[in-house]
Parts: sequence; C-alpha cells; structure tokens
Amino acid sequence: MSKQELALIPVASAGCCAPISDAALDPAGATEGAAVFKALADPIRLRLFSIITSAGNEICVCDLTPQFDVSGPTISHHLKVLREAGLVDCERRGTWVYYWPVPEKLRWIAGLLAVPDTASTH
Repeated sequence: MSKQELALIPVASAGCCAPISDAALDPAGATEGAAVFKALADPIRLRLFSIITSAGNEICVCDLTPQFDVSGPTISHHLKVLREAGLVDCERRGTWVYYWPVPEKLRWIAGLLAVPDTASTH
C-alpha cells in the first residue's frame, strides 16, 4: 500500500469502541482511528469535510471546488481520500457528483473522543 492510499473501513464498525477516556483502543480500533485521523490531518481535506458536513443533506462538487485555490483534480484526490476513509459518500448525477457525510462515521469519531461529564480536574 502506498503512502497515499487508505484502506476502506467498514461503516458497520462505526459504533464499536468506547471513548478513549474510558478504555484503551484495541488494535482494530486504533487502526480504524488512525485511518480516519490520517484522512483528516490535511488542511484541505479537513476543510472539505467540514464544508460537506455543515452543508446539510448533500453538496455538489461544483460548489466545493470554487472554495479552494487548488485544481479540480486535486480536490477530486482529496475527496477520494475522504471516501476511502469512510467519512463521506457520493453519487454521480449527470456530470456532477454530490457528496454527503457518513453519519455513522461522525458518531464513531464523536464517541471515540467523548469526554465523560464527571471528568475529574487535576
């Protein structure tokens, strides 16, 4: 696997782990988390993900590309990385592709990073 590729992560595992504040990750959870955070570790991908997630239902790639100072093929590459990490999904409609966030993956990230209400202060 090249450094640019990410393994596909089954969405079915989206609710598999306890918050890291409650229990350490098992090897599978750590692998899944690393792939997700690797995909989000790029500023363009993080911004794309935030735009897609905050758009509501879905957003057309034609509305995403003008928001960046990079080429269309570069945006396509970053969207592919987000898809491969299971963070977004898409559908082609004619000449345009529409993107939306994968709710199960958002819940997985939120659950993983959840902080208990009774967290003690040090």
